[in-house]
Amino acid sequence: MRLRSAVLLSSVALAALALTGCSGDPAPEATPTSTAGAAGDLCGAALGEGASTDGLTVGGEVGATPTLDATLPLEIAEPSRLVVTEGDGDELAEGDWFEYSMAIFDATTGELAQAGGFGEHMVPIQASAQSGVGQLIGCATVGSRIAVTIPGSEQGAAAVYVIDVNDVVDLPTKAWGEDQTPVDGQPTVKLAKDGAPTITLPDTDAPTETVVTTLKKGDGAVVESGQDVLAQYTGVKWSDGSVFDSSWERGTPAPFNTAQVVAGFTKALEGQTVGSQVLVTMPPADGYGSVPGHELEKETLTFVVDILDAGSAIAAP
Repeated sequence: MRLRSAVLLSSVALAALALTGCSGDPAPEATPTSTAGAAGDLCGAALGEGASTDGLTVGGEVGATPTLDATLPLEIAEPSRLVVTEGDGDELAEGDWFEYSMAIFDATTGELAQAGGFGEHMVPIQASAQSGVGQLIGCATVGSRIAVTIPGSEQGAAAVYVIDVNDVVDLPTKAWGEDQTPVDGQPTVKLAKDGAPTITLPDTDAPTETVVTTLKKGDGAVVESGQDVLAQYTGVKWSDGSVFDSSWERGTPAPFNTAQVVAGFTKALEGQTVGSQVLVTMPPADGYGSVPGHELEKETLTFVVDILDAGSAIAAP
């Protein structure tokens, strides 16, 4: 059995593992695209146990940074999953957003390579049988600790993931901040009842520098450099006003890291507060102008972004 390719990206947070396609790709993405799909069998999507989980011992309490004990190097022929601790909370259901912690161990040396969420907030991810999350987590109960062995590939070395399912959360679907005074000359935004924006561009020349306007000011934490963010967004081309990308149309927010998007998007998010809605117009130089041959290489782009959450990224200990 093989994992979907997105699950093998062992250098980023589980959100990115399952929901994005970023792993050192030289072409930056404005926002990653979610792979969450139709409702499915979340329990049935989970990986089974295998030879590489036999004799694998994970120490420590759920919620604390784990330890790994195994005969090394760990031989991993195929991905396998082991329930280390079964929690006594509710079982995850398709579409649930849940908070988690994760540690990644090198399967050759046993050393802790990356960790996050142990004593710090990370953005939640969505349980879906249609994405890698379903294979890694399945329908685990809240309070569970799961270990997953991943064979080496072109995307990364063989690894052991230890994932704690901390809590199911009621994720906001749109920005909730206080409306700010509109700025003359900027694109106008009309919101549907569900919060989805319609962007109308002014009949003027496109700006030559990135312009950021706060439409709603949230009361959450400040988005810091290099953090993971969960957002709703719609992007239009200044050349004709057409929508070229929208999380609203896909039906689920998108996770990404502020250091792994185009420069204009980074400028729009860092320093803003969670709960805010931001309008940003970026010239090609801050968009895809540095990516020869990209379909948006010469386009000035305008986005409306609702910042739903922000948190620490998986990092080396």
